[in-house]
Amino acid sequence: MRRLRLAAAAALQVMAGVLAAAVPAGAAETLVYCSEGDPESLNPQFVTTTTGMDAVLPIYDTLVAFRPGGTEIGPGLAESWSVSDDGLVYTFALRRGVQFHATADFVPSRPLTADDVVFSFERQWKTGHPFHTVSGGDYPFFTDMGLPSLLEAVEKVDDHTVRVVLRRPEAPFLADLAMPFMAILSAEYADAMMAQGTPERVDRVPVGTGPFRFADFRPDVAIRYRAFDGHWRGRPRIDTLAFAITRNAAVRFNKLRSGECHVMAAPAPSDLAKIQAAPDLALLRQEGLNVSYLAFNTVRPPFDDVRVRRALTMAIDKRTLVDAVFQGAGQPAKNPIPPTLWSYADDIEDTPYDPEAARRLLAEAGHADGLAIDLWYMPVTRPYMPDAKRVAEMMRIDLERIGVTATLRTADWNAYRNALSRGEHEAGILGWSGDNGDPDNFLHALLSCTAARSGGGNMAHWCDPAFDDRIGRAKRTSDVGERTRLYREAQRIFKDQAPWMPIAHSLVFTALRREVTGYRTSPFGLHLFAGVALAAGRPE
Repeated sequence: MRRLRLAAAAALQVMAGVLAAAVPAGAAETLVYCSEGDPESLNPQFVTTTTGMDAVLPIYDTLVAFRPGGTEIGPGLAESWSVSDDGLVYTFALRRGVQFHATADFVPSRPLTADDVVFSFERQWKTGHPFHTVSGGDYPFFTDMGLPSLLEAVEKVDDHTVRVVLRRPEAPFLADLAMPFMAILSAEYADAMMAQGTPERVDRVPVGTGPFRFADFRPDVAIRYRAFDGHWRGRPRIDTLAFAITRNAAVRFNKLRSGECHVMAAPAPSDLAKIQAAPDLALLRQEGLNVSYLAFNTVRPPFDDVRVRRALTMAIDKRTLVDAVFQGAGQPAKNPIPPTLWSYADDIEDTPYDPEAARRLLAEAGHADGLAIDLWYMPVTRPYMPDAKRVAEMMRIDLERIGVTATLRTADWNAYRNALSRGEHEAGILGWSGDNGDPDNFLHALLSCTAARSGGGNMAHWCDPAFDDRIGRAKRTSDVGERTRLYREAQRIFKDQAPWMPIAHSLVFTALRREVTGYRTSPFGLHLFAGVALAAGRPE
């Protein structure tokens, strides 16, 4: 115990030193955000988690952007755009004079041009591009959302005009462009680092046009950013932004109470009443655009048999599980998209909790004597999943009642996600927070045949031609009524084939100190700091 206390004290000393170093001489304001973990990368093209997106969003901008606090698309680095009548040609007029950040070994010689936009597309798209394989060359969002087969051309018309030509109409295309994976990187910086023989530096020491410039990153400790004086929207209201990486929700809460951090992610359900009662803290709440789920690996026995998937879904007492773990901050899920999202099929009946029927179905599938499985659970908390280990433990107890022995497994967060993505699991707990307010962002990114590849976002590795047909047709029409009909059909196919057991849709909470002003909740569960300041008073 004494060793643990000494280790904790040493860690706090390191953190204090890092955060103190984040404050430049004469700085007026430093805001500390207690985040949940390390980002998987500092290149937005590589990240899929909210933690990763939070970490890259201060650095980068996108061509188009979501308006603050909403899902409506507005201008970003493109001040305007036009779309051809057939929906195949998008022409973007870029802002003039947008500046990139400088680093210790790179000073930009020019502002943003069409070359940077073309580079940011083509690095992800073209396998022969010099940067395509740098730092691993995996572009999960770009691939899983079907952009490689969608794009026909990305052309520089002149320094301030870009033309994007599609092979087919794509209703959510503009919403996709507002997501972090389509942030605009500096082609000039990439060329300079390639010439130096250090191309991977583009991904480790990021350069963007965003409101904050990157300072440094110490894994499991902190990420530091400094305000970018030359940002095209104006300088941020805080001088320094620091992410204090704090995996444990109880520790994050203690840091918030003590003033070590100003904003914290994902408070534990058991701490919500304490936060509301604290006079110097505020609790922001919103309906989550999210889902947590148990993914069955449908390409490996026994879960290649739909009867086994249905049996395990019936064997788990979902209502009791959600009540115990989410403690009023979530509702049981029956569909792969949340009820707050348009096209949600509310008429679908959830699979009932019925252990006897589950036992009979297992016997019909040839497992009358039971079976043994590995059940993977997340090692981290997320807004959609406050305690995956407890969920897994409750599932194991329920499954034992029908003769299924579940061995619990986990791994470091990045290793965990990679293992499920590569199909190394039999069943695993995960979740998703929506990124753009379109059903495609759930149904295609998480359940399409495209995303069922090794390394993709379809953790069930499920490829159903009928389901894929519905979501593919829905992407190709701009008729919201027709899209809604197709997405509801897709949800019925999903329910029948049971590649997941949907677990819950959670409320999303952010806790902050009352001296924080200008903070707005994001419908996508992200934490954005460009307009935030520290002052006396209540959060806006």
